[in-house]
Amino acid sequence: MVTRDALLDDAQWNLIEPLLPAQRSGRGRPMRDHRQVVEGILYRYRCGIAWRDLPASFGPWQTVWKRHRRFSGDGTWDTILAALLAQADSAQEIDWTVSVDSTINRAHQHATNLPREPKTDPSSQPHASVDGSSASVPAGVDGSTQSVVGTVAGHTGGSVESQGFCDPGRSGRC
Repeated sequence: MVTRDALLDDAQWNLIEPLLPAQRSGRGRPMRDHRQVVEGILYRYRCGIAWRDLPASFGPWQTVWKRHRRFSGDGTWDTILAALLAQADSAQEIDWTVSVDSTINRAHQHATNLPREPKTDPSSQPHASVDGSSASVPAGVDGSTQSVVGTVAGHTGGSVESQGFCDPGRSGRC
């Protein structure tokens, strides 16, 4: 059962726990319980609060922040993400379908700090408008439309090939 402060159930924690570094390094005082700190990190991002506003049930906010910073710096979060993605992909729980959107982003004429070059034929510059103030930026979204998968530069008249988004070696699909 998940309570207000316990954000991970036991099954979820059992997937993450073996991927975390050891709590006892053999010297000094052992670290605070990983589960309490990881749930504090999740709570902070879930609620969008400042580190200092973490409830005391997660321990001192400085401890939670330091552990998050340590795990970010040493690649622990990257390792966890890669392992969970690989496990979910092998169980076919991830939909790797990609949707591509071609959007025009306009910038103010003074938004660039580059010197102007002489105007050239617009057909020879497919990535920008005549004055250089806009460009097409298609972005890929996964099948659940929740996260951006990648970005492709260049305007192709509204249609974009999505080969760059798929990695056939990773899952064999696409």
